[in-house]
Amino acid sequence: MSLVIESRTSELPYIERVWRSRSDDVARMMSVATAHWELVFWEHRGRTQAAVLGPEPRASRAPVPDDAVFFGISFALGTSMPHLPVSSLVGGNAEIPDVTRRSLWLKGSAWHVPDYDNAEAFVLRMVREGIVDQDPIVPAVLGGARPDVSDRTLQRRFVAATGLTQGAVRQIQRARQAAVLVQEGVPAQDVVHRLGYFDQPHLARSLSRYIGRSATRLSLPDGAEPLSLLYKT
Repeated sequence: MSLVIESRTSELPYIERVWRSRSDDVARMMSVATAHWELVFWEHRGRTQAAVLGPEPRASRAPVPDDAVFFGISFALGTSMPHLPVSSLVGGNAEIPDVTRRSLWLKGSAWHVPDYDNAEAFVLRMVREGIVDQDPIVPAVLGGARPDVSDRTLQRRFVAATGLTQGAVRQIQRARQAAVLVQEGVPAQDVVHRLGYFDQPHLARSLSRYIGRSATRLSLPDGAEPLSLLYKT
């Protein structure tokens, strides 16, 4: 039983990560929390489907079709589709209709289905045609800048572009970092100090909420219920 996931970074500022995976006799996975929305394509039993997946504010179990192939583009924080507000997708998804192995319709136009190697060209076309936009205030704030706007305006624009508050994004990101460190063998107490948790119970609650695993379970591979994409930032 396995869920093989391969991923890569991108130099395009609109993309957080590009990934692909294949399932083999896995009935379900633990979908870990993520602050990013994604465009995902999958093929199962000769049928190709696509959907926009919104940010996931907490971990949850998700079914996995057997012997399916997946490809996804995870978009950078602050990137959004104006015609499909991210805030309406939090914890949910929107199916893209009329998708075939070769083509799809997106906002009234025909598009070639992208793949792992040409995701950037696909997203650049989305940007050129105004389907994807980016609010520069979000990456600036996450990078430590303090834009010259009021706190209320900052929070409003952040939620509009990401669907989440700054606090929620930081908590999700920290929990994902903690999970990666635990998987690498870093002791829980060291993770607490490195990432600024109050104590080990605080870390445990964070892992349970956002990763769906205890520190002990994270250190042991679980082929029956693998984790979704979890990577080192």
